[in-house]
Amino acid sequence: MSSLLYSLGRWAFRARGIVVGAWILILALVGGGALLFNQGLDNSISIPGTESQKALDSLSTTFPQVSGASAQLVVVAPEGDSVNDDAVEQVILDSVDTLNDIEGIANAVSPFDENIDGAISDNERAAIISIQLEGSQYEVTEATKDALKDEADALAKALPDGSESALGGQLFSTGFPTLSATELIGVGVALLVLILTFGSFLAAGMPLITALLGVGISVAFIFIATAFGSITSTTPMLALMLGLAVGIDYALFIISRHQEQLRDGMDAEESAARSVATAGSAVIFAGLTVIIALVGLGVAGIPFLTIMGVSAAAGVAVAVIISITLIPAFLGFAGERLRPKSAKPSRKAKRAHAAAQAQVEAQAGSAGSIEPLASTHRPNRFFSGWVKAATRFPIVTILGVVAILGLVSAPALGLRLALPDAGGLPEDEPARVTYDLISDNFGEGFNGPLIVTGSIVTSTDPLGLMDDLKSEIEKLDGVEAVPLATPNETADTGIVQVIPTGGPDSVATKDLVAEIRSMHDYFLEEYDVDLSVTGFTAVGIDVSDKLGGALLPFGVIVVGLSLILLTMVFRSIWVPIKATLGYLLSVCAAFGVVALVFEHGWFADALNITREGPVISFMPIILMGVLFGLAMDYEVFLVARMREDYVHSGKAKESVTTGFIGSAKVVTAAAIIMFAVFAAFVPEGDTNIKPIALGLAVGVFVDAFIVRMTLVPAVLALLGEKAWWIPKWLDRVLPSFDVEGEGVAKEIELRNWPTAGSTDIATAEGLTLDAGATRLYENVSFSLPQDGTLVVSAGRDTSVTALLLTLSGRMLSDSGILKVAGYVASVRAASVRSRVAFVSLSEASDPVRDLTDALREKPRMIALDGIDQVTDAVTRRNIYDALVSARSAAMKGDSTLAIAVGTASPTTLADAIPGVETAVELNLTDSELAHEAEVSA
Repeated sequence: MSSLLYSLGRWAFRARGIVVGAWILILALVGGGALLFNQGLDNSISIPGTESQKALDSLSTTFPQVSGASAQLVVVAPEGDSVNDDAVEQVILDSVDTLNDIEGIANAVSPFDENIDGAISDNERAAIISIQLEGSQYEVTEATKDALKDEADALAKALPDGSESALGGQLFSTGFPTLSATELIGVGVALLVLILTFGSFLAAGMPLITALLGVGISVAFIFIATAFGSITSTTPMLALMLGLAVGIDYALFIISRHQEQLRDGMDAEESAARSVATAGSAVIFAGLTVIIALVGLGVAGIPFLTIMGVSAAAGVAVAVIISITLIPAFLGFAGERLRPKSAKPSRKAKRAHAAAQAQVEAQAGSAGSIEPLASTHRPNRFFSGWVKAATRFPIVTILGVVAILGLVSAPALGLRLALPDAGGLPEDEPARVTYDLISDNFGEGFNGPLIVTGSIVTSTDPLGLMDDLKSEIEKLDGVEAVPLATPNETADTGIVQVIPTGGPDSVATKDLVAEIRSMHDYFLEEYDVDLSVTGFTAVGIDVSDKLGGALLPFGVIVVGLSLILLTMVFRSIWVPIKATLGYLLSVCAAFGVVALVFEHGWFADALNITREGPVISFMPIILMGVLFGLAMDYEVFLVARMREDYVHSGKAKESVTTGFIGSAKVVTAAAIIMFAVFAAFVPEGDTNIKPIALGLAVGVFVDAFIVRMTLVPAVLALLGEKAWWIPKWLDRVLPSFDVEGEGVAKEIELRNWPTAGSTDIATAEGLTLDAGATRLYENVSFSLPQDGTLVVSAGRDTSVTALLLTLSGRMLSDSGILKVAGYVASVRAASVRSRVAFVSLSEASDPVRDLTDALREKPRMIALDGIDQVTDAVTRRNIYDALVSARSAAMKGDSTLAIAVGTASPTTLADAIPGVETAVELNLTDSELAHEAEVSA
């Protein structure tokens, strides 16, 4: 992958105009599509299959008058007056008549209706007009909402002076998120950090431009997707917040690597290509972890959450693609302007140099013995002191970090989840005013009524049955009132409206729902009624329970995924375990802080938290998914540099320090940017986004600075050499993920090997391969001209087959160097496979046909295994003719065809393979390459 990214980075650098123009065109197209196809966002949430949703779906057919969205218009008479006063009552009655004439309203119920209980407060100062709409919250038109608001305004004007009124209820319980100037603070902080990191306004502006471009494209795609299904209003805000953060960070990683290489004197184009190959590889890995985790939200089986995860994942994918294409294009436009100026040596360094120079001159009597004072890039003393402090007493550091984070995580045990309601809106919102007026005059339960419903088709006395059910439910603890118990017009379905004593998100209301459901069998046996509990409040409880139940399987998937991915990257057992445990500490600490703020009110006023209580149900699962990807970002960029230093030096503990110093600056900048972007969405953010943004901000801070930059160095220093241990069998089984660009570094190193301008199709040096305790071949070296023939023979067919598979890119040797068609086989195996065909003649039912099919792809080389086992003379002749024809066709097309054959008897091939008399012969047996070797486990 790193080699492909190297080529992509070089191409984007050269074709920068095309790349920038293409991205601008994409933005214009998707932006136009969003304007054309946008169908609006939907704040309604449902989970198919739950009891509440099934009952609600059934009511839409049997009792449509109560199945749609609802609203409430509350009226409070002046102090000392009553809503029963003529001046107030008549205004309310007139308003009810007007409301019933509005298109889209199924029924507006007067609080004075004799069939309704509890619509007038005990002190008779307040009354509630219950409004039932046609269709779900998503289906209510803006015209209907506007007409409702107009009538509410007219009611307020008609009421006597000193009266209060407000329009709210389920229909207006959640607002659509909007951007404010506060969110721009995060972007401003990001810009400041980028300027300090790069020391250049030009370099600092690139990540912001690419991040904003990516966010624009991803959000536009979300609005286009509304044409195909409902999407919650939280979805684009989450994609915006996450896309902005990762977009800036991914660009930061690539540009910082580019500047580092420019500082070392590398050519700008070469540096851009290598930056994309190295840092770009890490960006792709980091992006994949975030994408997989977000898509994994589908494990909960909740449609709106799946859509949210996929949309956010698409935003991250766009950020990754922009980073590896548009950033090198911008680097091309910048050219040499990003090359850092040489740092001036400090006065202390000058004095030390002068003293040393004087000493040498005095001793040797000659000048010039000391090299001129160089302007070097000195390591950061701050980070050097940090890592030394963390690793000086590693056990103390580990225990301290675990104890602190454990203490911060403790409040998470009491974290409650619920869907948002109007109680979480800003205090000046009309829906929040309605919520508070109802709570003050009627009790919180009137803001979250329950509906108990079931089929009563077998009843001979539906009215009596509903009265009996009302009486039964009124006896239950936690029931404030039962204002309505009625059958539908056809008397086949009944509903009982239940007002709980607690609010919609209270524990008491949840317990009441559970108790009514626990009486299902009793009602069935006693009254022959199959009752279900539904309504907006019950749906919210079911959503929260379903999401809470999905946390464990999702956590297992995330943790398991992190173990596998990190083992692939770092080729270690302990590093992935340490990384995963650190991730869990970060998640738990984030949950703990969210609980302290939203449940216990810590710093609630400073963060503009309008009400203490449960947080939105899908906060934990989204936080776990997103933070997983971000934690892997910091793990990769920090630990990969430590591993790189360890591979080169072999010194485990020293590599922790040098690797930390080399990568801490960019990790710190990335974490500060992430923290700033997420934290900016807390004070003025949407109610749904606030806890998610706060959790992510805390999680990023804890994971970057406490876990990755403090706990990780301590653990690695404590483990020493053991940190990089992995069983050999596992190392062979796991695929390799070249995050640090080792592959492209090897290709660059071998760019002029064996000689510059070599025309050989294949060159090998010292190839060795073991299979368990058997050495298949050892120290194999050869050069094959681009139109030549290679004959490989041995007493054992497996050795021949293994070498031909290696030559064709289908197997990798354990050691040695192999270059085929200009590609290093161990790095660009896919490119080798696309240019070298492999045919096993001994296993083919029709050898000639298989050979012809392979030659039809016009390979540059073809490897034929088992040719000596083709004994039929006609078949051998046809093989000969096919190869001659293919070579002739290649020459006419200004190309060549090399042939590699495997056989146990090369002397018999002269009449079967063209050019065998002048072939490169490689006898594995004569070289004693196929012997049994003692290979340690």
